[in-house]
Amino acid sequence: MKINLNTSNKRETARAISIVEENNSRSAELMKNLFSKVGSAYRVGITGPPGAGKSTVTNQLTKYLRSQNKTVGIIAVDPTSPFTGGALLGDRVRMSEIGNDPGVFIRSMATRGSLGGLSKKAIEAGDVLDAAGYDFVILETVGVGQSELDIANAADTTMVILVPESGDAVQAMKAGLMEIADIFVLNKTDRPGSEQAFAALKTILMMKAHDENSWMPGIIKTVASENKGIAEVYDEIIRHKSFLEQKNLFLHNREVRTRTRIKQIVEEKLKAELWNDSREKSLNSSLEKVVLGNLSPYHLAEEILNSFRSH
Repeated sequence: MKINLNTSNKRETARAISIVEENNSRSAELMKNLFSKVGSAYRVGITGPPGAGKSTVTNQLTKYLRSQNKTVGIIAVDPTSPFTGGALLGDRVRMSEIGNDPGVFIRSMATRGSLGGLSKKAIEAGDVLDAAGYDFVILETVGVGQSELDIANAADTTMVILVPESGDAVQAMKAGLMEIADIFVLNKTDRPGSEQAFAALKTILMMKAHDENSWMPGIIKTVASENKGIAEVYDEIIRHKSFLEQKNLFLHNREVRTRTRIKQIVEEKLKAELWNDSREKSLNSSLEKVVLGNLSPYHLAEEILNSFRSH
């Protein structure tokens, strides 16, 4: 399978991501072939509650990166449409201004049931953009109000976007976003209550366990719709990148994320191999016995596993 990936060939890049989404032997072959070119792009994850302005921040940050002569690939993960199973194209409509820039590639992807809000295939699509030569890959995920560990497992720097409305700071802490955020962006700070929200976030951050080798997330105030604070967001990303490099954490963190990813790939392959037709049949034929109490679910599970091991 020959695909000519580079930043000037958007059609081929789009084709490669479509193959990745197929999730079959062709996509596996593609990923194997391009992986030697992966690793140069800096990956930024953007998450936060719905309505916080993630797409606006992404849009303005991309424009700023382009002003620095950096190429940008964006994977915008949308809620899966209940009708088509595809991605709702709201993000792409909002980003049409930057979408026409030859140094920017935007792709919407559906979450496809991924609980953390980031499509499983989005990370591989990020690899495609990395291999194509984009300097920055931005992964923007739907804000689902829960711990989004999968975006932390995909990005070098994870940015959490919040707004001043009451409860957001506490919600962030509850949702586990406190653990994954490398940068907090308090957006829409022209609204009432922004100073109180900033102070609350600062207080919560002070309670976070840390030592002299820990990174303490910065809080950047923005009004993204007016392009205020975006240069400071970029500076904070670079500051975090420098910190990772100085503390020898950059490669270490990538190794940790890669380890997790390899385990997931192995588990997916084992799961696909485990549930073949005969074992599904064995499960279905014994379900009634389990429900009636004549057979323990543990016994049935052991039988299925023994069948798997014997092959």
